[in-house]
Amino acid sequence: MLAALAEAELALATDDVPVGAVVLGPDGAVLGRGHNEREATGDPTGHAEVLALRAAAEAHGEWRLSGCTLVVTLEPCVMCAGATVLSRVDRLVYGARDAKAGAVGSMWDLVRDPRQNHRPEVVPPDLISRDIADRCSDLLIGFFARRRVR
Repeated sequence: MLAALAEAELALATDDVPVGAVVLGPDGAVLGRGHNEREATGDPTGHAEVLALRAAAEAHGEWRLSGCTLVVTLEPCVMCAGATVLSRVDRLVYGARDAKAGAVGSMWDLVRDPRQNHRPEVVPPDLISRDIADRCSDLLIGFFARRRVR
């Protein structure tokens, strides 16, 4: 999660929402990294998870990321939850809940829907270090507080 937090902080340089993601291979090595780049690139699919999954698939040599873990600082949205399922990652770890757009239990639960052909294990914020979960939340809270002041 520390690597994902470092990615999230990179998004701040381009005024993107500070979300970061990494994909870990079966051996724990980082296969892909990403941070939100929607503002920087003008690409609506420029979410941290999508970018990390793309990089991991390229490094892995195929789109099926079986045995891999996606670690992300914020609960994935519908698009990113769908990409998580379709990429066949085995595990999803996230650091902060998203009450407005979360698709891993907050608004929807796309990744654990029994109708899906693949359902990764989910490790939500309450099952990770409280300190790390707080850092994920605080980064987002601070970002949006600064935007409201403008």
